[in-house]
Amino acid sequence: MDILLSHGYFIAEDEHEQKIMKPYPTLGLLYISSHLKAKGFAVDLFDSTFETLVGFEAYLRQTRPGLVGLYCNLMTKQNILTMIRQCKAIDATVVIGGPEPPHYAEAYLDAGADVVAIGEGEETLEALIPVLTKQGPHRLESVAGIVFRSETGQVIKTPPRPQIKDLSAQPWPDRDAIPMQKYLDTWQTHHGQSSVSLITARGCPYTCTWCSHSVFGETHRRRSPQDVADEIEHIVERYNPDQLWYADDVFTIHPRWFLQFADALKQRNLKLPFECISRADRLNEKVIDALAEMGCYRLWIGAESGSQRILDRMKRKTNIEDVQAKTRMLQAKGVPVGMFIMLGYDGEEIEDIEATVDHLKKASPDIFLTTVSYPIKGTKYYAAVENQIVSHLDWAARTDRDLKVAGRYSARFYDHATRWMVNEVNLHKLRQSGSKNFLRMGKMYINAQRGRRGMLQTQHEREGDNNQSGSGRGWPTQERAADAW
Repeated sequence: MDILLSHGYFIAEDEHEQKIMKPYPTLGLLYISSHLKAKGFAVDLFDSTFETLVGFEAYLRQTRPGLVGLYCNLMTKQNILTMIRQCKAIDATVVIGGPEPPHYAEAYLDAGADVVAIGEGEETLEALIPVLTKQGPHRLESVAGIVFRSETGQVIKTPPRPQIKDLSAQPWPDRDAIPMQKYLDTWQTHHGQSSVSLITARGCPYTCTWCSHSVFGETHRRRSPQDVADEIEHIVERYNPDQLWYADDVFTIHPRWFLQFADALKQRNLKLPFECISRADRLNEKVIDALAEMGCYRLWIGAESGSQRILDRMKRKTNIEDVQAKTRMLQAKGVPVGMFIMLGYDGEEIEDIEATVDHLKKASPDIFLTTVSYPIKGTKYYAAVENQIVSHLDWAARTDRDLKVAGRYSARFYDHATRWMVNEVNLHKLRQSGSKNFLRMGKMYINAQRGRRGMLQTQHEREGDNNQSGSGRGWPTQERAADAW
């Protein structure tokens, strides 16, 4: 074995994920596995999703790998730190990559990792493995795209590695290396239908200040429509899922490409229900017609706010009225719409939250999910508020989700604001539908009023005040890209 690959997503270790039960494989590791195998490397993959940390430790002791590659994102950081310690206990060399480590490279080296890979991992590991084998973990200057410690303990960051230009020439994810049937069965058991994920492109060229670009940078590279259609044909023949999840950042970012892709699927007589994410400004009538014909059962739009002032501060390059118009166009074609809403961005005031409630009433998405913003290191948002960031936890005990911005409204304020928003918008929707469920409407009205009253009563509370407590909860909108190194 040249390398053991793994990741830190353990359903058994996460009560929140046990309630959701919508697992997807970590595509980044699967791409690395297929790439390395195509280059002649012997690769083993421990898929942690349905395993435990104890099981990983036992597997390490059984197989005794000399080199372990771990994928890490913000959500799996604590598990990964434990896995690093487990690897070092058997004297394995550890390479760590993913969106989380690049901006905390020295901290991960201090935690026991030998090498931090920055950016895409396929070609980096292809180059790194032979050099590690010959020269050990402290003489790696010839390998681009990594951070490591020299023999004197100096932290060395090598020049960036060029990104893979032709994604269509890359082998498809190594799904046969993992228990795919468990994923399909879990979806079927908990949701009545099985689902498989894939990506058609890498990266996002937009400049949203809160969004992490630590893996792909602000680029966008597409596979050919034919290559993606071929992969879907293979997925259908091999796994026969009930639906697909296109995990691209912006699925319809290139309308001409998207229409060519829709045509490629049609020529193969492939039509599976699917869910995806896009932007309102990347939708037009032809694209929406194609989405409907292809079987899109939900399209998520990152609306983020109903305040144009806040959207402009985020550098979203989007327009509220356009979001509302495209939402109505999608729904008119039978495509349900989900929206992501972010509260608490720098400079947001109560009138901006009120504008967001008004926006949600006008747009009337079929579902919306909220989160309270948090600064991810390496983003423009983090840089803008870095001097205001507050944390009472050591680095190893926290993630960037635990970071607070001093001077912002308190977490308790946003709990009340979320309660008001959800109940106020859903009550409006019931009223518009002509519902006669007065008991339900009454409960929503009371909850909305309590939420608004609580919001107004706590508007004097600001982060950084040690007397305040609470935490924002919600959809991790800053991490909704395809998992990949």
